Amino acid sequence: MASKQTNSPSSPEDLQQAFTLFNQVSEQLTGAYMDLQKQVEQLTHELAVTNGELRRQLEEKANLSQRLRRLLEALPGGVVVLDADGHIDEANPVAFSLLGQPLAGEAWTVVCSRELKPTSAPGEWLVGDGSRRVAISSSHLGEQVGEILLLQDVTEAYQMQDQLQRHKRLSSMGEMVAGLAHQLRTPLAAALLYTSHLRGDLTAEDRLRFADKALARLRSLERLIKEMLIFVRGGKGAQERIPAQALLSEVQQVMEPQMAQHGLIFEMEDACAGACVMGSREALSGALLNLLANAMQASEPGGRIQLRGEMEAAWLTFSISDSGRGIPQALQERLFEPFFTTRSEGTGLGLAIVREVTQMHGGEISVQSVEGQGSTFCLRLPVAPL
Repeated sequence: MASKQTNSPSSPEDLQQAFTLFNQVSEQLTGAYMDLQKQVEQLTHELAVTNGELRRQLEEKANLSQRLRRLLEALPGGVVVLDADGHIDEANPVAFSLLGQPLAGEAWTVVCSRELKPTSAPGEWLVGDGSRRVAISSSHLGEQVGEILLLQDVTEAYQMQDQLQRHKRLSSMGEMVAGLAHQLRTPLAAALLYTSHLRGDLTAEDRLRFADKALARLRSLERLIKEMLIFVRGGKGAQERIPAQALLSEVQQVMEPQMAQHGLIFEMEDACAGACVMGSREALSGALLNLLANAMQASEPGGRIQLRGEMEAAWLTFSISDSGRGIPQALQERLFEPFFTTRSEGTGLGLAIVREVTQMHGGEISVQSVEGQGSTFCLRLPVAPL
């Protein structure tokens, strides 16, 4: 018969050892808990500090954003921010007043075609009905994708500049009164003389001859007065988009028969690449015709005169070259002075008017001439924006 086995009770030494081990583990757990509690307290403190710093930075950014918005609203110029696709992302109140509302989300090209009209001055546009004029400059947003546009209302400055130019012209006219009186007196006296002869006993042939001479003098007076008015106005006129090719063709049609009549070879070259200018078609055409008429008068039969138009970067250059007698160096500096002329029948206003017309269109004029070898007048005008 098998005997029944039973576990012997643990000895007191084993119990003491287990109890000691339990105490050690308990102390380790208590230490780990205290360390963990300290780490939690430290992390909580660090998180509170970080949250406070983030809150402070957020408040600073909010204050900065508010200050920037107030500055943006207080700016005297319009500000338009474009995104990468060229759509308006933001605009200040001045931009709204210039371009109308709404603007946000609209394509800048659409706003331009609707509200802006190009002028002869690069970077300047007429707004709305044309009563206001703005200058537009742009800048990329650095690392950000987009563009910022600054719209500056230059209406008053342009009006002041226009008034200043007008005052200068009127001042010049005050200095030219004596010359003007002489210019008017000579054809008027001749017209009066020829007219007085008509009262005498004349043959029909003589009467017709004196009438034609009187009429020619009166027409000379009319031309002089017209030139004076153009000089005072500075060649101002309707602002229109003028293709350079059409302007050259128009001038060619007028001058080519006259050149042939004087026995001159007339050449016209168009290298304008379809570019256009903004301004008064009548004034610009008159300026080119004036230069060509001077070239024709300075040339002998058999001479060659060339009209050339070419595009150079943002400029259109119209040059008139002749193979005539040239202009002495001493006289070149005075060519554009009003009433200065080397011809007895000239009024001295032609080149002065050409310069005024050129300047009013934002351009410049220059002359190169060698005595005995001919002259070249260059008229440079800004290309009309697309």
